[in-house]
Amino acid sequence: MAGAGGVSRSRVEKAGVVGAGVMGSGIAEVLAAAGVDVMIVDEAPGKAAAALEQIASRQRARAAAGKVSAETVEKLLARIEPVETLGRLAGADLVVEAIVERLEPKRQLIETLEKIVGPDAIIATNTSSLSVTAIASAASRPQRIAGYHFFNPVPAMKLVEVISGAHTAPEVEHALVALAARFGHRPVIAADTPGFIVNHAGRAFGTEALAMLREGVAPVDDIDAILRDAAGFRMGPFELMDLTGLDVSHPVMESIYNQFYQDPRYRPSVLAARRVEAGLLGRKTKRGFYDHGDGRPISPAGPVEPASAEAALPGRVTVLADNEASGLQALVDSCAADRTSDGDHLILIGLEGEDVAGAAVRLGLPASLCVGFDPFFGIDRHVTLVASAATSDRTREAALSLVRRAGRKATMVEDSCGAVCQRVIAMIVNIGSEIVEQKIASAPDLDAAVRLGLGYPLGPLEWGDKIGPKRVLRILDTIYDRTRDPRYRASLWLRRRAELGLSLQ
Repeated sequence: MAGAGGVSRSRVEKAGVVGAGVMGSGIAEVLAAAGVDVMIVDEAPGKAAAALEQIASRQRARAAAGKVSAETVEKLLARIEPVETLGRLAGADLVVEAIVERLEPKRQLIETLEKIVGPDAIIATNTSSLSVTAIASAASRPQRIAGYHFFNPVPAMKLVEVISGAHTAPEVEHALVALAARFGHRPVIAADTPGFIVNHAGRAFGTEALAMLREGVAPVDDIDAILRDAAGFRMGPFELMDLTGLDVSHPVMESIYNQFYQDPRYRPSVLAARRVEAGLLGRKTKRGFYDHGDGRPISPAGPVEPASAEAALPGRVTVLADNEASGLQALVDSCAADRTSDGDHLILIGLEGEDVAGAAVRLGLPASLCVGFDPFFGIDRHVTLVASAATSDRTREAALSLVRRAGRKATMVEDSCGAVCQRVIAMIVNIGSEIVEQKIASAPDLDAAVRLGLGYPLGPLEWGDKIGPKRVLRILDTIYDRTRDPRYRASLWLRRRAELGLSLQ
């Protein structure tokens, strides 16, 4: 039965996949696992057959490990047929293209497919960054074309973005959502905008880290360690860029920045551009932000730490912060017996978007005795300490020694508005708020996409609610007021909900 524009509402039983690379073979594998008969084709002779052999190897290894029955594996493999020509796809209910990520080849392929498949067949593009509307613009029936963006490795990454172009029929979106449920992936519905959901929502993690590196806040390994230990990310941003390859991640940064007409929120970094020019791409070139020469990352040389746990403790410690400082105050109190009355005075200031210089001046304190700390991230695991240009070496040493003597990790960074975690996570929440405000995705789909597609410990709006929308807004406003950088302007949607005391979810 045909729906709007002649697009079929029926269940997908037979599919084609064009492109037998890593993504195409993964898509074929999950479709077959859902009971769909799949034909896979590639312009390179023998590549489709080789893809089936790789799928068979993976699946039979799973059976040997007891993760699935041998019978189930053989049934799955029997549903995948390598074919040599596009003409064999004539009877498919759905064709997914997973070819090179360039607009013209995709448009040409769709023109060719339209002459082959039936009028009710759906044609889906696995594009990660191109406009679905642009890909469908040369089609005679653009209403049957949609984005179906999977993530690598497809069988393990249980997420797929469903993107409707300007002409996509609702029945097509519904059919793709229903199909995702059959193969066990979480479908998230995205508007046809730059980066869709995942690549859009992930902008702040890398670009903010690069901004801190450019500002001299900390070396790459310290930034990575703080965001892993204190905020709970599985990988630091520089580790992730080395894994992905800067030749992949930097062009995405530039593309999204330019597609949003140079919105400062998405501003890329000249540091990444220069590394691409130098061929320092990451693991694939054995050198990136880290040295991967022996297969294991080696931290780049950084400054020698100014203190150890054996350095002298301060005689008097003043902690200035709101209730969130109680964790650090308890840590300070635990070392009271080890301090001597003739030691130096240390003033620890809890930062909420501020830098230490501004806080010391605002409070009328001697800046040489002041060290900032992040009261919201890592107090019980990895404490971020912040020094201003005026903080004395003795004060730096005393602060590090105090925290380490209490059994915590501690990293001293140079003056930064919002330390490290606050500015990164506030920007993640801010960009997520923009995505919902612009109706690019619903709040549940946004959070699910970020957790599943990026592996963040929380979705942007979940994180915003955990920290508190009013606090996120104060952090952003404080950074913006201090830097005057429009990068940090708060989403109006976030501002209104914070002012009204509403949840972001």
